[in-house]
Amino acid sequence: MHIDTLKIFCDLADLRSFSKTADKHFLSQSAVSQQLAQLEVAHKCQLLNRKKRPLELTAAGQLFYKAAKDMLDRYEQLKSELNSLKSSAESRINVAAIFSIGMHTLPNYVKKFMVSYPNVNVHIEYFSAARIYELVLAGDIDVGLVAVPKRDKRLDVYDFEDEPLVLVCSPKHPLASESQVDIYQLQFERFIGFDEGVPTRIWIDNILQRYNITIRPVMEFDNIETIKRAVEINSGISILPRTAILQELASGTIKAIPFSNENFVRPTGIIVRKGRILSQAGRYVIELLRKKE
Repeated sequence: MHIDTLKIFCDLADLRSFSKTADKHFLSQSAVSQQLAQLEVAHKCQLLNRKKRPLELTAAGQLFYKAAKDMLDRYEQLKSELNSLKSSAESRINVAAIFSIGMHTLPNYVKKFMVSYPNVNVHIEYFSAARIYELVLAGDIDVGLVAVPKRDKRLDVYDFEDEPLVLVCSPKHPLASESQVDIYQLQFERFIGFDEGVPTRIWIDNILQRYNITIRPVMEFDNIETIKRAVEINSGISILPRTAILQELASGTIKAIPFSNENFVRPTGIIVRKGRILSQAGRYVIELLRKKE
């Protein structure tokens, strides 16, 4: 029995289609069918009900599928551990983060990681949340960092940092002198927000709706950096994570005002494809991020 045969069988069980499985493995449908037939002959049982559409596993097939997945996972673990014995200078961990987390939160964690793994290259790229989910699920990225993480049965999702949300405005704005602001003071204010569909936009919209606040959207962008530039020139106010505006606060180009109603936060999360086998260094990255030190 070959590992490739087990992979084909498991994909056949998951995709429930000879044609899709054949395409995935760059084989003909006939070749996939022959692989299945060889397994059934070898084990003297029917593993798949070919009369059903979509295809269904038999009771024996379900048992075989579970065992095959376990063997494949163990094989991947073996390969990972063998690879980890190679020179650490060749090691690399691919991380994808939304821009605000990658720029403002992640650097301190990378510094701590490098103390323990100085020869491991942590390669960080910035993408939209939607793109990060795609890359993690495709196996192109080891670890993803997103805001307002969504649950997905194909992913392991871990809590990262809860980022305090504050009202941000230009020093010239009438609210800039306030030490705290009641969220009801935002009623009908000119508001600079995220594009529709951005997870943080949905999160903030829910907060405003919960308090029955109507704002006047004047600009919408897909990233925090552009929103900050618009706030600096007093085009409107916004609600942003405090961690993303520390530089502007230090330079005095933006004012951050906490809310008096409650401590609003934006949750962030770590996403990893379920079943992905990480190196020892990769597992340490997850452990370090989850500690939120």
